[in-house]
Amino acid sequence: MGVFYCQICRQTFFSGKSHSYEKKHQQRLKAVLGTYLKKVEAACKMINSAEVVKYNFIEHEQNIWCYCCQVEVKKHMSNGNLTVIYGGLLEHLASPEHRKETNKFWWENKADVKLKQRFLVLSEDYERFKLSVTTALENYEEMEDVHIKEVAAHIRKVEQSRLEMVQGILEPQSEIEDSERPSASGVPVNSGSGLTFDAEPEDPWAADVHVAPELDWMEAGQSLTFIGHQEPSVNGNVHSGATPPWLMQDDAEATESRLQEIGPSFEEFQKQQEKEKLRKLPPNRVGANFDHSSQTDEGWLPSFGRVWNNGRRWQSRHQFRRENDEKRAVRRKGGKYWKKGKKSRMDDLP
Repeated sequence: MGVFYCQICRQTFFSGKSHSYEKKHQQRLKAVLGTYLKKVEAACKMINSAEVVKYNFIEHEQNIWCYCCQVEVKKHMSNGNLTVIYGGLLEHLASPEHRKETNKFWWENKADVKLKQRFLVLSEDYERFKLSVTTALENYEEMEDVHIKEVAAHIRKVEQSRLEMVQGILEPQSEIEDSERPSASGVPVNSGSGLTFDAEPEDPWAADVHVAPELDWMEAGQSLTFIGHQEPSVNGNVHSGATPPWLMQDDAEATESRLQEIGPSFEEFQKQQEKEKLRKLPPNRVGANFDHSSQTDEGWLPSFGRVWNNGRRWQSRHQFRRENDEKRAVRRKGGKYWKKGKKSRMDDLP
């Protein structure tokens, strides 16, 4: 038996084509054909009622994998402007190449013969689909014409309303200009009153000059705030031509203050560093509040005793006193060590 690669299971088998009869292969084949059959049935519904829509690149440029032919085919049929839904798949299902490859696929994979006809589209059905597409195109064009006419009517209506609005604004202005227009003798005519004047204006340009009326802030309900008299600086500033501060020569006091040491000294810095170290230690530790500046003699004994490794704590006090007495005895004897009546010569204690 030769090596056989199964397209359905996507594995290589050394049992030859007898693999097609195995239960695992048949289950996998049934699942694949079930998924593909849903797409084929959705396309066959468009045979009698084709649908034509406007072209959309994202939705209408999709492909479908044909398991019978082992190729990708276009799902829809489009020309760049319009799209026929499922047109590409129906065209592929009705082609003779698909029929040939389907027969081969059914023979190699030992699929159910009753299902084969459901994956094929007859030539008569495809002709009916073409007629349905023609009808759908005519309906789409009619709908587009109606839509274009509605849009054109809406545009004309909006344009007419704009013209009426502009005309309504310009008509009162034209009436006012006609009433203020001077007559042939140079005297303005007032249509509202029957009076006429023969005197000419002294300034011929006075008619074109509009003098703004003076505003009374108190009558308008507003008031100004007085911020005081602004006296100019004696030395001036850069805007009045004075020398800018960064180009002026410094006096002796400013130079001396600049040369002074800035910041803490090295001793203060060390003290600060020691305080920072002590701040990290536990605040309730033994000896945290001890006064190191106090003066003590040799007879001073800490209240907490000495460091001991065994025995009781009060014994450290007696040990301290005994060693202190021995040191005094060594000093009196000139380097000789006397201990409880027993004479022995030892090195001088420190």
